[in-house]
Amino acid sequence: MQTHRKKSLITEYCNQIWIERGLSKNTMLSYSSDLHKLESWLNNKNITLLESSDVDLNLYLAEKFESGCSSASINRILSSIKGFFVWAYKMHKMSSDPSELIDSPKLKRKLPINLSEEDITNLLDAPDTSASTGIRDRCILEILYATGLRVSELIELNLNQVDLERGLVRVIGKGDKERIIPLGEKAMSWYLKYIDNHREVPISSKNNTRVFLTDKGRIFSRKACWSMICKYSKISIPNKNISPHSLRHAFATHLLNNGADLRAVQLLLGHSSLSTTQIYTHVARERLQAFHAQHHPRGKL
Repeated sequence: MQTHRKKSLITEYCNQIWIERGLSKNTMLSYSSDLHKLESWLNNKNITLLESSDVDLNLYLAEKFESGCSSASINRILSSIKGFFVWAYKMHKMSSDPSELIDSPKLKRKLPINLSEEDITNLLDAPDTSASTGIRDRCILEILYATGLRVSELIELNLNQVDLERGLVRVIGKGDKERIIPLGEKAMSWYLKYIDNHREVPISSKNNTRVFLTDKGRIFSRKACWSMICKYSKISIPNKNISPHSLRHAFATHLLNNGADLRAVQLLLGHSSLSTTQIYTHVARERLQAFHAQHHPRGKL
């Protein structure tokens, strides 16, 4: 006789918030991973999730901290934990919320790596564009810098999201929110070159609509994109340790340096809160102060 396995509480919770909040798949998987690790830790102490106390949760977080987890990682884990227990309490699965009084560790505000316009030019020029993979890589770098896309948004980009007539890209970001971003002439030029002559033939129907493919016609992964950018950054700007997100930072900072409105940058980045975008004003302000010190007659003491 066939039996049906009961859905776990974590799966039930993640499925519900995925629908209610419109979370991305990556965010939901992150929540699920955090909660399963906590559940495994509790099970080793013969405690279930619904039996856990604030003492148990504090001990778990303390172990994470002692093992080398950063404050940012602890905050993310705690956010996953709090979300689950608030839900469990509201659904009457627990008589109280054991995470209610646990405070998040204070975060030091970390400014993004400062990439100059010269750094970006060096990075964009790094791929060998005599090869098809070089054309693709140059196209990816140009689009990331021209649009400020997250790497997940770039690798999931479909052909029908690019408006060739108007030079726009339609992006589905976090929470399935849509935004329209101009590509710019340079990025558009490299996109057309890649699509018309150097995009590999897809090896399956699943890949037919994706913009970026490997040299074997498979979907270009997040890991492959990360490795590619790290490879070119080591060649072109070896003194700076950058990631795909560094190009998003450069996009925002360079717009502000050249007079863009903060709210316009917020819309282009797809930030739900203006405070998230404001971190880039600190970088822009530092560069303006350095420029003033260097060029104004009274800039230096």
